Amino acid sequence: MTRFLFSLILLGSISVSAQQLKSPSEFLGYELGTQFTRHHEVVDYYEYLAESAPDRVQLTVYGKTNERRPLILAYVSSAENLTNLENIRQEHLKDTEGTGNASKAIVWLSYNVHGNESVSTEASMKTIYELLTKKSSYLENTVVIMDPCINPDGRDRYSNWYNQYKNTPYQVDSNSKEHHEGWWSGRSNHYMFDLNRDWAWLTQVESQQRLKMFNQWLPHIHVDFHEQGVNNPYYFAPAAEPYHEVITDFQRDFQVTLGRNHAKYFDANGWFYFTKEVFDLLYPSYGDTYPIYNGSVGMTYEQGGSGRAGLGIITAIGDTLTLKDRIAHHFTTGLSTVEVSSQNAEKLNEEFRKFHQNKEFKYQSYVLKGDKDKLNALKSLLKKHSIEYGDLTSGSYKGHSYGTGNNGSLSINKNGMVVSTDQPKGTLVKVLFEPNAKLSDSLTYDITAWSLPYAYGLDAVASTSSVSDQNIQETLASSNINSGSYAYLTDWNSMHDARFLAALLNKGIRVRKADHPFSIEGKSFNRGTLIITKGDNENKEGFIQTLQTIASKFEKEITSTSTGFVDSGKDFGSSSIQMITKPKIAVLSGGPTSTLRFGEIWHFFEQQLHYPITVIDDEYANRVDLNEYNILVLPDGRYGSHFDEDQLSELKDWVRQGGKIIAMGGSINALDGKKGFGIKKKKVKKDSTENTPQPYKDWERERIKGAITGAIFKTKVDNSNPLAYGYGSNYFSLKLGSNAYEYLDNGNAVYLEQNTKPFSGFAGTEAQKKISESLIFGVENLGRGQVIYLVDNPLFRGFWENGKLFFANALFMVD
Repeated sequence: MTRFLFSLILLGSISVSAQQLKSPSEFLGYELGTQFTRHHEVVDYYEYLAESAPDRVQLTVYGKTNERRPLILAYVSSAENLTNLENIRQEHLKDTEGTGNASKAIVWLSYNVHGNESVSTEASMKTIYELLTKKSSYLENTVVIMDPCINPDGRDRYSNWYNQYKNTPYQVDSNSKEHHEGWWSGRSNHYMFDLNRDWAWLTQVESQQRLKMFNQWLPHIHVDFHEQGVNNPYYFAPAAEPYHEVITDFQRDFQVTLGRNHAKYFDANGWFYFTKEVFDLLYPSYGDTYPIYNGSVGMTYEQGGSGRAGLGIITAIGDTLTLKDRIAHHFTTGLSTVEVSSQNAEKLNEEFRKFHQNKEFKYQSYVLKGDKDKLNALKSLLKKHSIEYGDLTSGSYKGHSYGTGNNGSLSINKNGMVVSTDQPKGTLVKVLFEPNAKLSDSLTYDITAWSLPYAYGLDAVASTSSVSDQNIQETLASSNINSGSYAYLTDWNSMHDARFLAALLNKGIRVRKADHPFSIEGKSFNRGTLIITKGDNENKEGFIQTLQTIASKFEKEITSTSTGFVDSGKDFGSSSIQMITKPKIAVLSGGPTSTLRFGEIWHFFEQQLHYPITVIDDEYANRVDLNEYNILVLPDGRYGSHFDEDQLSELKDWVRQGGKIIAMGGSINALDGKKGFGIKKKKVKKDSTENTPQPYKDWERERIKGAITGAIFKTKVDNSNPLAYGYGSNYFSLKLGSNAYEYLDNGNAVYLEQNTKPFSGFAGTEAQKKISESLIFGVENLGRGQVIYLVDNPLFRGFWENGKLFFANALFMVD
């Protein structure tokens, strides 16, 4: 009887505590769904819950955004579980090694990765309140980790914009301004990156900080809450094909289990939904796939709405979709996910242990060699993923050759490494390093190739055998800077070298470059070698100390030479040893440019190269004196007839006088066929036998014959061209579409030869014909200046590391 009375008292106290908690509407002072909540108000509510129910909510700030907004996580569970939270975490992680005895379900709910998909964060507040009140029973054997806003900068950009321009009361007519964001929408983060494509590449501060926390938990379940077009019904798992082959039967089946539970609630409310369409599970850098490759059941949930929906909008069938509706749907799937996870906690733990047992992958080891800077760049990424690797300095290794696409061998005499699948992150290793991902269906939502050896420009073999590392003690590069020397030399092979050069130029140090190979005092140097002479910098106060400081910071190996008289090649006073012109760079933004592509350039300069740029918006670009700059970057986009004849004539004259245009992707179309510009789009004659009408049901399959969904092609490189300094005779390019241009009359630095097939990823048969014998990167001389054409995107999503030196060459080497 005493125990029964104690239980009643305990239940009563919990009930009182639940009643005392304010709902989001009560706390915020307005009904949830009638306004967009600013990020600081969301943080205030979560802090309020943590202060009011500290036994069941723990809050942590795990980082800050570029605009200094806090990134927070809320841990929600029963009082008993939260008291024992660290032990629960440790026991759960032991399951990755097969030694744990975990019993709790770990569910991670991520909201608002796209800032203008704003319903997510609103729904998170309703969800956590419900878990702490009416649905607290779910938490007895479950720890729920909630990230209420992955992208605070984008969310506030959208909510502030909407609050500025909305009607009062809100207008459901889709023509009203409140349904039409401007060029810079709230979808992206500060640098206009799509954070939902950055889980694997970790180029953004939000992703880097979040993944540290994710790796501390590796949850059983991860849900990424999104929005899609206004007229689409709700989407939830199971996902569409293609599924990556590493996805387990359990991961597939549990998506179905969850989907059926969601459907039960949606059916009861008469809400429309769809499954098994559009959103596949292949590309590894999404908020559903990345967790899957780490052992979670990862899922995307998509509500109709996004930035166009506002507080309410009329859909194509005449219904009114409100923010309240959208909240209700995400709230329902969120709670349903926790419910099913709680019911299946034992099974989730069992299958998580199985996932991390040794896998019978075809390739057990990936052996790589190459430039030390490129290896270090890859190692840096692997560390962030908690992926283990080892160093190699010698040996010959057989396997699938990434360079040829066939069986081959790789000899290492220094600068090598090995990554094995025999580790807790083994499945992720397989996905990120495999030469060619197996496609169960060529209709995919994103790119189909990303293999890291290609992305980092490293020679590699995939071995069916286990390869052990050699426990190498790393030595730092030495900088032999003798203050009495004539000149100081260093190589040019990587983005690391480009950062070193940028730092020198920023400090006012004058630098020359070698346009021909040379040897001096018994050492050989390649094209692009940086030559820093004492004579060029004799008026630079503290020159030697500045050079020494920068060289030490970048761990650059510097060779001092006592003479400018070379053993072979061109002496340092030759016209072939030219001064690198300090770039003064303008980048076009707005209007015709893609926000994502502009953001890649912006991030490249500020966060990777650390070199200043001037951003010029198209609204006032015609009033800017271009003579103040020597480089103009035109990001990819839809230019159409953006430049009229007078503007093109002005651009051409500016180039002739010594300016440099870097035209990327779609911006090349603005110059295609225009008088004075030599770039021409490639045209392919259609075979008359291809005119047979196709059934309507096959239109999508027919369409993809002309598409390239992010495939890797082996290209030919003319490394005597300054645009290709630092490269070998081949380059693996990530091609994102079938746009193709003819070879230039001169200056074809990188190009596709005849009958080129993809080394990795999908490219339709018609697309392959179209891009055969086409330009990838080239330079056209025009008067004293140049136009540089970058058909493929070397800065794509910031992760194609081996392409970035081409962009640096365009800035510093081409003259």
